[in-house]
Amino acid sequence: MIERNFDEWLEKLRNSISGYDYYIDFNKVVKNVESIKLELNILNVLIGAKDIETKFEEIVGKYPETLKCIPLLLAVRGSEIYAQDEEGAFLYNFNKMNYSIEQYKLFMRKTGLFDLIANHLINNLVDYALGVETGLDSNGRKNRGGHQMENLVEGYIRSAGFSKDVDYYKEMYLVDIEKKWNIDLSAISNQGKAAKRFDFVIKTQDMIYAVETNFYTGGGSKLNETARSYKMLSQESNEIEGFTFVWFTDGIGWKSARGNLRETFDVMEHIYNIDDMENDIMKKVFK
Repeated sequence: MIERNFDEWLEKLRNSISGYDYYIDFNKVVKNVESIKLELNILNVLIGAKDIETKFEEIVGKYPETLKCIPLLLAVRGSEIYAQDEEGAFLYNFNKMNYSIEQYKLFMRKTGLFDLIANHLINNLVDYALGVETGLDSNGRKNRGGHQMENLVEGYIRSAGFSKDVDYYKEMYLVDIEKKWNIDLSAISNQGKAAKRFDFVIKTQDMIYAVETNFYTGGGSKLNETARSYKMLSQESNEIEGFTFVWFTDGIGWKSARGNLRETFDVMEHIYNIDDMENDIMKKVFK
């Protein structure tokens, strides 16, 4: 094992790895609005209407498909909305009317949509929908962020000369590794009871490398558990001939859990950060 200084390694952890496409997926935003643009333009007739409830009834009677726009106007994903008050509980369906038009008018009134539209608080429902979609898409940052480290690592794996589904594989379960290369991994699967899945598996001529990736911007108990778990996984892997566990991790969240991470770093040969990847660690490890 190469001697490395933990404190120096820790200082190289990054604050963020957010790319330009992390913040908003505008292609998705526009696509979602385009799918209901015609219906939104029909509903634009309601803007500034003096008798908006009568006009709404006329529109829905002639173009019932316009109802499918309503959930988005309330920043709701899906076609059903639950609402209750002293008059009762209702589960409104906006793909196919399941209540009277009077009940849907009550919904529009009580949610404030009639007031928003009739009083010129918005000028165009298509523009408004784009804004709502943009806000909803910002909620997807967590999912995009969860894959950022994985995508980053995969880029370096490819740069090291490996090809997907040829000599590296994504999201591979322990049992599939055993079957594909006829290797006994019971030492790390609790005798087959654990359904462990690795982010990547890299196969070279003499070794199977199981790879985990993560990035933490904040602290918490999860980090301590992860460090302990991967320390154990690494030690168990050392007992299996032809199998190596490799961990790529980064993020300033680790600075709040440095104690557990240090313990893992001291005994685990293959733990690396982004700085290591930038210095060609892939080519040094996977050979």
